[in-house]
Amino acid sequence: MKEIHFYKMNGAGNDFVVIDNRDLSLNLSKSEIERLCDRHRGVGADGLLAVEPATGSADYKFRYYNADGGEAEMCGNGARCFARFVSHLPAEIPASVSFETIVGDLSAKILGENIQIDLSEPFDLEQGLALSIPSGDFIIDSINTGVPHVVVFVDDVDAIDVVKIGAEIRYHKHFSPAGTNVNFAQIIGEKHLKIRTYERGVEDETLACGTGMTACALIHNLKSEALGPIAIDVKGGDTLAIDFTRNDATLFSNVTLTGPADFVFEGDIVI
Repeated sequence: MKEIHFYKMNGAGNDFVVIDNRDLSLNLSKSEIERLCDRHRGVGADGLLAVEPATGSADYKFRYYNADGGEAEMCGNGARCFARFVSHLPAEIPASVSFETIVGDLSAKILGENIQIDLSEPFDLEQGLALSIPSGDFIIDSINTGVPHVVVFVDDVDAIDVVKIGAEIRYHKHFSPAGTNVNFAQIIGEKHLKIRTYERGVEDETLACGTGMTACALIHNLKSEALGPIAIDVKGGDTLAIDFTRNDATLFSNVTLTGPADFVFEGDIVI
C-alpha cells in the first residue's frame, strides 16, 4: 500500500493528477497510475504529471502518463499545468520556467492567469490523405506537435460522433502501431476554430487537448494562409491561442500555446 500526496489541476478542462516526485521516492506502476486516474476508484483524471529533477540545464523534468498508465511524449495542457505547479515551488513565482520532456527542453512564461508554452517544432506532416474507415471515407491531414495528431475539417463539429469516428481513425493501420490522436475542426472565422478531440491513452473525447489545438491551427494555416494567433474554442468552454512562425510551405517554428492552468484541490490517497 502506498500513501500518495497529490494535486488536482486542469488546463481548459483537461484534468490531471500532479505528483511532486523531486526526491524520486515514488515509482508508480502502470496499474497504479491507471488507478489514480480512474474516475470511479481513484482521483480521476485524463492523465498524471510527475515533477522530477532535471538531468540537464532545465529547471525540472516533465513526466506525463495517459489515463491508461502509458507514458507519452508530451501534453500541451499538461505542460501548462506543470508550469503553473512548478512556478509555486520557489519562494517567489518566477517569470518563466523550463523543463525537460521526451521531445526536448521546453519553456513556459507565467502570464497572470494564463501560461504560455513554447512548444517543440512540429514534424511528420502529411496532407490530403484519403482514409477509409467503417464510418465512411475521409480526407485527413496529420502532424506531430509533440505527439501525433490527425486533423479532420468538418462543417459542424457538434454533429460528429467523436468517440466512434475518432477511435476508428486512431486505430487505423496507417497509424499503427502507436496510433494517433484525432481532432475534428470547424472554421468559425479566418483566425478562429472550434475543435473536439479524441485522445489516445484516454480512449475518449476530452474537454481540451493542447497539442491537438496546435495541430489544428497549423493545418488551418497550411490550408488558408491564416496568420497566428489562431483562437481555438474547446469543448470545455475555454478559448486558447496558438501562435507560430511559418518558415516555408510546410515547416513551423516559434510555436506557442497560451491558456489557463488552474489548481482544483489537493489531498492524500492510499493505493
